Amino acid sequence: MAGAIIENMSTKKLCIVGGILLVFQVIAFLVGGLIAPSPTTAVSYTSMKCIDVRKNHHKTKWLVPWGANYCEKLKDFDEAMSRQIEANDIVFAVHVPHPGKEMSPWFQFMLFIMQLDIAFKMDNDLRENAEITLDVSLAYRDNELDEWEEIAHAVEIRKLKCTFGSPKTLESEGRHYDCDFLPFMEIGSVAHKYYLINIRLPVNERKGINVGIGEIKDIRLVGIHQNGGFTKVWFAMKTFLTPSILIIMVWYWRRIMLMTRAPVLLEKVIFALGISMTFINIPVEWFSIGFDWTWMLLFGDIRQGIFYAMLLSFWIIFCGEHMMDQNERNRLSGYWKQVGPIAVGSFCLFVFDMCERGVQLKNPFYSIWTTEVGTELAMAFIIVAGICLCLYFLFLCFMVFQVFRNISGKRSSLPAMSKARRLHYEGLIFRFKFLMLITLACAAMTVIFFIVSQVTEGHWKWGDITIQLNSAFFTGIYGMWNLYVFALMFLYAPSHKNYGDEQLNSDLGANSGEELQLTTTITHVDGPTKVYKLSRKEAQE
Repeated sequence: MAGAIIENMSTKKLCIVGGILLVFQVIAFLVGGLIAPSPTTAVSYTSMKCIDVRKNHHKTKWLVPWGANYCEKLKDFDEAMSRQIEANDIVFAVHVPHPGKEMSPWFQFMLFIMQLDIAFKMDNDLRENAEITLDVSLAYRDNELDEWEEIAHAVEIRKLKCTFGSPKTLESEGRHYDCDFLPFMEIGSVAHKYYLINIRLPVNERKGINVGIGEIKDIRLVGIHQNGGFTKVWFAMKTFLTPSILIIMVWYWRRIMLMTRAPVLLEKVIFALGISMTFINIPVEWFSIGFDWTWMLLFGDIRQGIFYAMLLSFWIIFCGEHMMDQNERNRLSGYWKQVGPIAVGSFCLFVFDMCERGVQLKNPFYSIWTTEVGTELAMAFIIVAGICLCLYFLFLCFMVFQVFRNISGKRSSLPAMSKARRLHYEGLIFRFKFLMLITLACAAMTVIFFIVSQVTEGHWKWGDITIQLNSAFFTGIYGMWNLYVFALMFLYAPSHKNYGDEQLNSDLGANSGEELQLTTTITHVDGPTKVYKLSRKEAQE
């Protein structure tokens, strides 16, 4: 009868809690799908070819493609040849944004990729494994009458990966190569209204700079930035969720402090998981609206890395604490084999991110993938992190298998146990299966929504209603993991009430000689968890 009571104990209170969390989950998806616009916007820019015949051009003057004091332009390179203008005197200028528009701090970041229009010519063919050298400068201003202020200047090299679908004959001259997009620039804030990009292709035949790169007709840029409307919805969610997780976290730790025993490992890990979730939630992004904080992208990556490391560690320790065997696991050192790969993998990804976005804080044109050494280093970090992740999942699957094997063994021994001990083990079995089901559901939803957002056009049309799938993915999954952490702290908080402790202590004392022991410390007599408390209360009723 006790087993039936344990299996049905969630029909009231747990179902109510689950229903409330499900409602909030649906709201989180609807907020992104119905209220927020798409997360990002891509804008295409075609550079203007400006003439600059002065020396040390980039140190004295910026060339603007349109507006007041716009530059002298070239229609094409045939005009440059007819006017005997050298390649070193041609500047590709791009003004961001387009005429009549302004950038906004609500855009949060700007990512630019480059596409080169390269024509085939018999006497100027594109060499295999050719590299293009870019002399690039970035400037800003907040008023159309202000002078341009430099943000960054760099000389970068990019590898050209192009294919030509026709035979390289005279008849094919003028046709364009099919070239891959090149990483160009990324900045972590949009604190100014106007930006100006000047690109030069310096030619030095003696040093082999920009030789054998074909006949470049145009340089096109695609700028990607976060939508202001999505940013406002995202900030609002963070502002709402921060106090929600903080309150449950304070409540959870206060319950633990009321116990006469010290906190056990699983309780500490759940609390650390709540801290890492709060670290993600705290809406420090509000300050990026008024301050030029270019490090926000790197800071966001670090916050997410800490949370995922804590989440993976929690799953390992949760399984270990439900082994129901004789081993002592109330120490983090007991999990060094399983937690070690998490630490190594997280460190590798952190170093990779510092090598990419850390350097971009000083040079927004930098990309670790543009050199052979950088590519090999980045791949090494990613491969090591991937190996660590595979090892982690092998350990996790093995531990889950052990838990289920032990559960099967304990079930056959349940009828011979005392009432208190039987309730204890049935509570362990129930909550393990309950949390495993929730965890698998969260992981499945994350994967499913990610795949759907990648293979669809980004939105669904349902009559007059447009559902933004990508926005729903971000807000829904973000809200889901917040609810997951919230549910953990609610269900695993020690109870401050004692239901039948005298009888329970008597049963434990009378059966202290039994072979099976209460090795899972989280359901200690001095402080049963919320799940265990509910099971005991229903059993006595």
